Amino acid sequence: MVAPEPPTISRASVSANVYNALSALVSVRVHDADSVAIRFSVAGTPTDSLTAAVRVSGDSVVVPVLGLLPSRAYVLRAVAYGAGGTSAGAPLAFTTDTLPSDLPRYSASGADPSPGYVVFAAGAYGVVIDNTGRVVWYRRFPNGPGLNFIAQPNGRYTARPPTDATAIAEWVEMDALGAVTRSLACGRGLRSRLHDLIAEPDGDYWLMCDETRRMDLSAFGGVANAQVTGTVVQHISDRGAVLFDWSPFDHFAITDVDPVERSTALVNWTHGNAIDVDSGGNLIVSFRNLNEVTKIDVRTGDVIWRLGGRRNEFVFVDTPMPSFAGQHSARAYAPGALMLLDNIGDPVQSRAERYAIDESSRTARLVQWYGSTPGVTTLIGGSVQSLAGGRTLVSFGTAGRVEEYDASGRAVWRIDGNPGYVFRAQRIRSLYAPGIGATR
Repeated sequence: MVAPEPPTISRASVSANVYNALSALVSVRVHDADSVAIRFSVAGTPTDSLTAAVRVSGDSVVVPVLGLLPSRAYVLRAVAYGAGGTSAGAPLAFTTDTLPSDLPRYSASGADPSPGYVVFAAGAYGVVIDNTGRVVWYRRFPNGPGLNFIAQPNGRYTARPPTDATAIAEWVEMDALGAVTRSLACGRGLRSRLHDLIAEPDGDYWLMCDETRRMDLSAFGGVANAQVTGTVVQHISDRGAVLFDWSPFDHFAITDVDPVERSTALVNWTHGNAIDVDSGGNLIVSFRNLNEVTKIDVRTGDVIWRLGGRRNEFVFVDTPMPSFAGQHSARAYAPGALMLLDNIGDPVQSRAERYAIDESSRTARLVQWYGSTPGVTTLIGGSVQSLAGGRTLVSFGTAGRVEEYDASGRAVWRIDGNPGYVFRAQRIRSLYAPGIGATR
């Protein structure tokens, strides 16, 4: 039996990434190799790091190097892996550029943060910071990414840059280098909402869209020719086909919203701001203006239950009625479990809340909640993310606080000072596969 040949590297070169001064691209030509990684270190230092390995296509591969320091000289070396063993290429010299002058700077502190990085939108940028607050990845957008910059289950990032109010707004998807890979839009010509999107590993995606209809609301304390906007939820295939199309106009009543919200010519009726898929594959949707979280059957479109608001079907246990209000970031983080940011249910402070949901008895038990110290209130925005070990990452929206709590509710990490309005903060474990393996 002939032993396989060891891999060889015939050529390697390094270039800057046009989207991000804290990264580089190494192009490698190889033989008898199935994957390549890059070993790198600051020039003159003994400590080095190794990137994630990238599969070889044919005889060549481009490997990203991420999370570098600005204005530093580096030494990089390709490492090829194959059935015949491992081989390393010649050293390559590379110097990173300076950071953009308008890139925000942060500091962070905490005795026991979860490993990894935190992703959020900041001004003109989508940014990723480490646990010290250092920006380790960024992507600039001409008009900013919008409020929501998300690491997705398919290992890419998405943003919904602001557009003219009359335009069909689209989300954009980017790879780990920041290069745009595709645009994501609603079906039926509807305008996408900036609040949430789920990009699935198979290429399909879920998103929320605005649908506006003319309605006579004079019998309901409104005007005769009101423009009523409701939140549609769609599932779109990787080829752009509409696989699921749910509209509140088919399931909700205009009287589900508080009378003051339906009294004007322009009615922001439901204001959907979060979507999730639970363990059974059904949808969990947060409708802020209804103060309601709704579960929807993805096969039939039927409403399975309604939690909170004027059409609440549950008895709340260990919490006053009504419970949450103006909520954001509703997440089905485990079977029979729901968490959300309760923005104004408690007028004294916004809180991250975890509920045990019993569908058969229609009870919702508040099992835990976290609030910042001293307490803060954000009327809009904010997010929660369930982390390993019962931990929770919370953004308090316009209050300018992003904090991580352990299972007992103790703050173990925070962004120092006021980072500004963080609509959504999200932890990831890897810059090379953002979002993969992470809860939303």
